Amino acid sequence: MNRLKGKYALITGASLGLGRQLAIAFASEGVAGIAIVARGVEALNEVRERLYEVAPNTQVLVVSADLTRQEDLERVVATTLNEFNGHLDVLVNNASAIGPSPMPFLLDYPLEDFRNVINTNLVAPFLLIKKALPAMIENGGSIINVTSDAGINGYPGWGAYGISKFGIEGMSQTWAAELNDSGVRVNWVDPGDMNTAMHRAAEPDEDPNQWANPADVTEVFIYLAADESQNVHGQRFQAQEENWGQETLRSLAVTQ
Repeated sequence: MNRLKGKYALITGASLGLGRQLAIAFASEGVAGIAIVARGVEALNEVRERLYEVAPNTQVLVVSADLTRQEDLERVVATTLNEFNGHLDVLVNNASAIGPSPMPFLLDYPLEDFRNVINTNLVAPFLLIKKALPAMIENGGSIINVTSDAGINGYPGWGAYGISKFGIEGMSQTWAAELNDSGVRVNWVDPGDMNTAMHRAAEPDEDPNQWANPADVTEVFIYLAADESQNVHGQRFQAQEENWGQETLRSLAVTQ
């Protein structure tokens, strides 16, 4: 408990699935403030009420935004920094769009859907990092990007989503290299197959009960947000792997 005490965090895609569970987990670990971002304000308000149940003293900021719109994205960062008095310690780029369901092959992929997925999953994280970075560099911090095994393996039918995650993998490595001496660490996490609305839409014929509950994959995100990972930088993590635990992470920290 209280591993994130005093920290301020921003989580995108926080109304459902993994983002919602990350917000709850961060609140449980004592964050001073948390900005939860998604399109649906009603779902965000429900998450806010849940966070107040978990941590009544946490400052919760609800920001309804379409991250494909640059003006919305700039408003997210500006509002967050204003409400948190210029502080931002943790940025979690979790928001994702899956695209058409069932997912078509690239040959049949609608151009507008392709652009929307790339803008949501890749361009938005790039811009959020760029806009938030000045505030984070001042005091150091942690950027956590959410990736997928579809970002290292090209699966038929995973189209723009997979391509966007290939982009996240490369972008995360590039940001990490460029920020190596900045005090801001960049890591990325593959949460694995989870029982979320997005995954159910992507694979409607599969049994979702075989996939993990998002609440069961949050521990690595807490670790990467906390000071205990302050020397872990430029690493890819698989949340559901058995060997990612504390001893492994500490050994990673020693080698940085």
